[in-house]
Amino acid sequence: MKANRTARQRRPIYVETRINAPIERVWDATQQPGQHQRWDLRFGTISYLPRADGEPQRFTYATTVAPGFTVGGTGESLGDRDRPDGTRWSGLKFWAADRRSIIDAGAGYWRYIPTDDGVRFLTRYDYRPRWGRAGEFVDRWAFRPIFGWATAWSFDRLRLWLEDGTPPERSRSQAISHAVAVSGLAGVFAYQGLVPKVWKVDGGEVAIWQGLGLPRRRARRVVRAVGAAEAAFAVATVARSNKRWPFVVAVAAMPALAIGAAKADRSILTKAFNPASLGVAVASLAGVALATKEGRPSGLRPLRRAPDLQPDVEELP
Repeated sequence: MKANRTARQRRPIYVETRINAPIERVWDATQQPGQHQRWDLRFGTISYLPRADGEPQRFTYATTVAPGFTVGGTGESLGDRDRPDGTRWSGLKFWAADRRSIIDAGAGYWRYIPTDDGVRFLTRYDYRPRWGRAGEFVDRWAFRPIFGWATAWSFDRLRLWLEDGTPPERSRSQAISHAVAVSGLAGVFAYQGLVPKVWKVDGGEVAIWQGLGLPRRRARRVVRAVGAAEAAFAVATVARSNKRWPFVVAVAAMPALAIGAAKADRSILTKAFNPASLGVAVASLAGVALATKEGRPSGLRPLRRAPDLQPDVEELP
């Protein structure tokens, strides 16, 4: 009874995207192991196992969670069906004997629904976590949200591949470059705002504002206010990384900050990690973020809740 109640508390993962491509192209990219493993973040390798006529198709899969840490499992296709209404369906079961895997066993399906402009491609699946109560806790608050996001990100990566011709390997590299640039940019502003300005109220920072004519007490307040603004901008950079304005602001602000610092004390430009050199680094990060913003996969773009009634995931194995 308790196991059934826990299972009811788990919400199956649902992801849906619209792909402007022929249904045959979507089918091949998702059903052929060599193509599937190129775009699906959840699987590093997928290999079909030999099968006799009439038997379900089994396959093995493996994912590298961290360097030197790979978990794998086994899956079984439940059948591929062409329906009279033109839709297609593919179901599977999967399980992992590896005790390091939080996934014990699961089941799900893919649906391919033709539309006027392509294919409505969706999945719904569920799995039973292992490791007892600890596994249920980790799955609910960490693994399942991350796994759902990885599915959505992968679906958008597939969409970009089939619609725009962007190879999955390139879109992955672009997404990594963008994330690194945004993280570096936000990290610089957060550190520069919180540590030398809000926390330490660095004497050199105060001296710059004194050089511009402010009394020391007011200069200290201004330094703290600027630090708080920089920290807030760091948060905004991450929260609005899909917009252009944080990176445009960062590029535009760097020359102004360097000129202002030089006006207060020209000698500051010859010191290590001075405003000019730091400004070049920040502007470069902002430029990379701008250049990689468009055309990258997003885990936020696909739907995460079904807009209509979808079949339930069958009973787990």
